[in-house]
Amino acid sequence: MRPAAMTDYKSDLLRVLDKRGYIHQLTDAEGLDARAASAVVPGYIGFDPTAPSLHVGSLVQIMMLRRLQQAGHKPIVLMGGGTGKIGDPSFKDEARRLMTAETIGANVASIRTVFERFLTFGDGPTDAVMVDNADWLDALEYIPFLRDIGQHFSINRMLSFDSVKLRLDREQSLSFLEFNYMILQAYDFLELSRRLDCRLQMGGSDQWGNIVNGIELARRVDGQEVYGVTTPLITTADGGKMGKTMAGAVWLNEEMLPSYDYWQFWRNTQDADVGRFLRLFTDLPLDEIARLEALEGAEINAAKEILANEATTLCRGRDAARTAQETAQSTFGGGAGEDLPSVTVAAPITIVEALTLLGFAKSNGEARRLIKGGGARIDGEAVADEGAAVPAPEARISAGKKRHGIVLTQA
Repeated sequence: MRPAAMTDYKSDLLRVLDKRGYIHQLTDAEGLDARAASAVVPGYIGFDPTAPSLHVGSLVQIMMLRRLQQAGHKPIVLMGGGTGKIGDPSFKDEARRLMTAETIGANVASIRTVFERFLTFGDGPTDAVMVDNADWLDALEYIPFLRDIGQHFSINRMLSFDSVKLRLDREQSLSFLEFNYMILQAYDFLELSRRLDCRLQMGGSDQWGNIVNGIELARRVDGQEVYGVTTPLITTADGGKMGKTMAGAVWLNEEMLPSYDYWQFWRNTQDADVGRFLRLFTDLPLDEIARLEALEGAEINAAKEILANEATTLCRGRDAARTAQETAQSTFGGGAGEDLPSVTVAAPITIVEALTLLGFAKSNGEARRLIKGGGARIDGEAVADEGAAVPAPEARISAGKKRHGIVLTQA
């Protein structure tokens, strides 16, 4: 775990991670710092392809890989094509549904398109690579695996991990399939050490136990020194979970979330989070970030727009960020804008249906509560009647002051 007194790092990698707020825990700080200061360190983070896109909750890990490459090291993106067939039980209330190999393959292909915006892939010593743990996990033979790998794991210790204890304390089922996940993840580190000379695993704080397992396995089986770093849990100033909104997950792939909504998510950042999010999710210099987070009152909105532009540029491209900003300006200035989320319907619908279709409410009941609370508008006018019809052929629907969409009614 990270020694509290050690802050004077020699390596660019740990200096950057420390100053930008990425480090929560790390193993053998001095050893990792010395290695990163003298040689290229291949490091990996694992991602489960449970959907066609990752969401903003995974972005701090993607940015960690970006920082690794910016500091002159090699990022390894590990897709859990093998472990994804099981599902990580870490801090989950119930088992994940099992996916087919075809679904997993399609999800991996879709997710890769986002990584290609954040990382430079190629064959060079610091170029990023994407690998799939199905390449080795699918070929494992059960008895040899139990004999060679299983002997290094204590059931008593595995039961002590918080991710397991949570399920057991709640008397929720934890299948043997899921229980094996932590062994397979540890084995991933061993395989990546052998195949790609990987010396570092990074992840969220909920992965600490799994990372330590992998480090110990590599040392016991191969006598290899490897390292681990975890990031803090990223929450908003009000204690909410990063990336969770009333409209649902903030997806990174544009096919699952319009660029305007992505931009608006960052623009809606709470004042107290602006500086921290600029450090974590943009490439702006630290002195510029210090200037921006010192702004007060209405001026902090300028910093929020910069955050939105920079974060959207990284994920969606400069053109998407520019269009989203122009759309926001025209929307708040009275224009409809071209990049707002929209739905097309075959016949006139009510405001309740419009709010639900646009994703501004998860259900008709939630939409009615929004209307009752005075938060719904059609073309800028407040709506009090749940049965109010959305005018054809085009209408702008608003939920509160910050969410807007277009309903198009076909003739």
